[in-house]
Amino acid sequence: MMFLEYAVKGLWFPLASVFLTASVADGGLGFTETEKGRIIAIPFAVGAILSPFVGQLCDRYFSAQRTLGVLLILTGILMSITAQQTTFLAWLILGTAFAILYVPTVSVTNSLAMSHLKNPKAEFPGVRVWGTIGWIAVAWLFPMIWLQHDLKPQWMPPFLKGIEQADVTARMIDSVLVAGVLAVVYGVFCFFLLPNTPPAEKSEGQGLALKQALGLFRKPSFVLVLVISLLIAMVHTIYFFQMGSFLVAAGLDRADVMPAMSLGQFSEIAVMGMLGGFLKRFGFRWTMAFGALCYALRYLVFSQTDLPVWAHVSAQLLHGFCFACFFAAAFIYVDRIAPKAVKHSAQTLYTLVMFGLGPILASRLNSWLATRSDTVEGKLTLAGYGTYWQIAGWVALGCAIVFAIFFRDETEDETGALARK
Repeated sequence: MMFLEYAVKGLWFPLASVFLTASVADGGLGFTETEKGRIIAIPFAVGAILSPFVGQLCDRYFSAQRTLGVLLILTGILMSITAQQTTFLAWLILGTAFAILYVPTVSVTNSLAMSHLKNPKAEFPGVRVWGTIGWIAVAWLFPMIWLQHDLKPQWMPPFLKGIEQADVTARMIDSVLVAGVLAVVYGVFCFFLLPNTPPAEKSEGQGLALKQALGLFRKPSFVLVLVISLLIAMVHTIYFFQMGSFLVAAGLDRADVMPAMSLGQFSEIAVMGMLGGFLKRFGFRWTMAFGALCYALRYLVFSQTDLPVWAHVSAQLLHGFCFACFFAAAFIYVDRIAPKAVKHSAQTLYTLVMFGLGPILASRLNSWLATRSDTVEGKLTLAGYGTYWQIAGWVALGCAIVFAIFFRDETEDETGALARK
């Protein structure tokens, strides 16, 4: 399930920034940078905002696996239609439509998986890691199969590199179509083959599940997790806005940018495998604070622009500690602190922060940081990137310190035993 969940997005999302703005003559769609930003940011933000209502459906009315199946099949159909469009308005409308359907599936898969695990704190990281594996698999296979020919070995991931097809940009758009087909297959798999996960019995909770989930705001630890997650989501997102351009400015060949960035997914796989042990030994407080600290360390390394390019490439390995120790641990904490009757809705509330508000504010943060950094003709210089990453690093460091000082785990009672609800 996790493999397919993230494979659907991993197929097309890394390529979107290329084919959306490439000229029509080169096989792209010819959209402006502003239009590209709207197509990437607005649909997923809207999807995240509406995500809690899907959690309500799973908590109160429909089986989670059937809801997933229907959402994904419809997502696939809309993505297949979107891939055939050539106008900005069509892409924006259809992109928003399929994002509204797809984004909620992220939180539903999390809560569905944890509802069938005996010990989610220890077992969920081993399940979630398959999402990372799925992302890497399609990000490697699609270019090798469809975008290149005459493959030869190379030292960097994906260890095979070929000559680009003459119509490579036009072929990139096909990734949306392939992702749509995969989403339909995944939806059928969810509908018929996933274990039954029915909505909560009425006796387990009354009224709207979403309303009850909002009651979690009475818990200080939940509020702190959301606030710090919002800030970390912002600095997490700006990485994808600027990292490719930064590595090129630092001296890396353009063809090596994506392989270099994929080192982060490799480390994520390794750290996911260790997350259960981290949580058992250090608890949520120190594990998540360490994750936020790793964001700070990574950006502060990037801010040292006089370092050799291999140092910046090596710093990509911190991504696994960043994402797994903070965000994956946060997903587990939200599941642990939420009452059984509203777990789906609680996860979708967290998804709203991570995938909705975070990226929206990240676009503003990106603009704000750029105006305070050295630029030439509107583009950041290498020195400008130093300032850019340094400010982001200090924000992450502040988050780590605040979280370590003020967070208290409310999933444990006075004796430290789990208060499973």
